[in-house]
Amino acid sequence: MNRFQAAEARLSDNARGVLLMNVAMAAFTLNDTAMKAAMQTLPLYQAIGLRGLLSTLALVLIGLRLGALSLRLPRRDLGFVGLRTLGEVASTLTFLAALVHMKLANLSAIMQALPLAVTLAAAVFLGERIGWRRALAIAVGFVGVLIIIRPGTEGFDRWSVLGIVSVGFVVLRDLATRKMSRAVPSVTVAVIASAAVMAMGLAGATLQGWQPVSLRELALILFAGLALIAGYLSVVATMRVGDIGAVAPFRYMALLWAIILGWLVFGQLPDFWTLVGSGLVVASGLFALLRERSQAPGALRR
Repeated sequence: MNRFQAAEARLSDNARGVLLMNVAMAAFTLNDTAMKAAMQTLPLYQAIGLRGLLSTLALVLIGLRLGALSLRLPRRDLGFVGLRTLGEVASTLTFLAALVHMKLANLSAIMQALPLAVTLAAAVFLGERIGWRRALAIAVGFVGVLIIIRPGTEGFDRWSVLGIVSVGFVVLRDLATRKMSRAVPSVTVAVIASAAVMAMGLAGATLQGWQPVSLRELALILFAGLALIAGYLSVVATMRVGDIGAVAPFRYMALLWAIILGWLVFGQLPDFWTLVGSGLVVASGLFALLRERSQAPGALRR
């Protein structure tokens, strides 16, 4: 294979990676949209439990099919798996509780600060080094979040705070994931997390009391579960094709999908200041990502 053919193949891989990342972001946002619609009439915990049943079963079947499901975990990883599962459960609960009351685009915009929050937390708790440029980008991104939630205004409420809390729990999940060894199968971690979320939902629904599920609500929950699984599978496939640096920026397409679906399904559009804050969050996130890529080993330096 000559250089031209190699470049063409690489471009093709990157193009597939970009497509898969867009599919993943669309699938995750469709899941959020369906859950928000279902939870207008279905209690929070019951919706989480029912979706968890579907997603856990599907992940177990996928794991068995791939022969990658194993509950024998290295002892040193048990604590990190536990922390990751706690982060998954708490972030799911806080995110969906906020989603019931917030505009889809507003909550999605807050969640776009996640890469910046993970970078900051990795520097603080894991000792990873960040330069002043990325530190400045993180600060600008958090200013963007403040513009979105606007403390002290009528639009600011406990649900906005809960959205930020959800980001914090996802950071815990991601940091715990970084500390796990490669001996822990990804499918096993996903199954444990999904089962824990399901158990939390079913336990909460039992305490709250179950209500009859209409065909509409059941269809929405089934759709949400299928979209969630499609998102997980697409993300995994994305990481196996193309360069991460080339496809990662397209994760911000989730915000565009949230704006479109929020308008089409709920008739909600973000206001001017939410768009301004979202722009700051996305721009700072992209800058930090590109800066990190330029500082990676083997990257060209100026």
